[in-house]
Amino acid sequence: MGETKQSSIISLQKGSYVVVDGAACKVTDTQVSRPGKHGHAKVRLSAVGILDDKKRVIVMPGHDNIDVPIIDKRTAQVLSISESKANVMDVETYETFDLEIPAELKEGCVEGCNVLFWVVLDSKVMKQVKSD
Repeated sequence: MGETKQSSIISLQKGSYVVVDGAACKVTDTQVSRPGKHGHAKVRLSAVGILDDKKRVIVMPGHDNIDVPIIDKRTAQVLSISESKANVMDVETYETFDLEIPAELKEGCVEGCNVLFWVVLDSKVMKQVKSD
């Protein structure tokens, strides 16, 4: 598993990132239920997977901690493209690897351009094509 840190579930806002069922997710909604006579506030957290777009919902006590992925945002140069994959080189480490090209980036992703990619929980995902 990649790098994570602990964060209180009640402090997470819409747009935050969390690890749910071992998958990095973006929070889409949080609801806090009021505590009962002897109970604790419960948090119902809805999130969508960054890599698989699956919706996940968890309910936990508000004082519990949850794993938050540490997202490393990096730049790479596209060396070659074959179908829906781009062979890229990290501009800092010079490491080369293949990245899946998301459908919305297919037009702008050309050989020689720079792209922004995220390293999340041992996965690499292309996020945008950088314009010069």
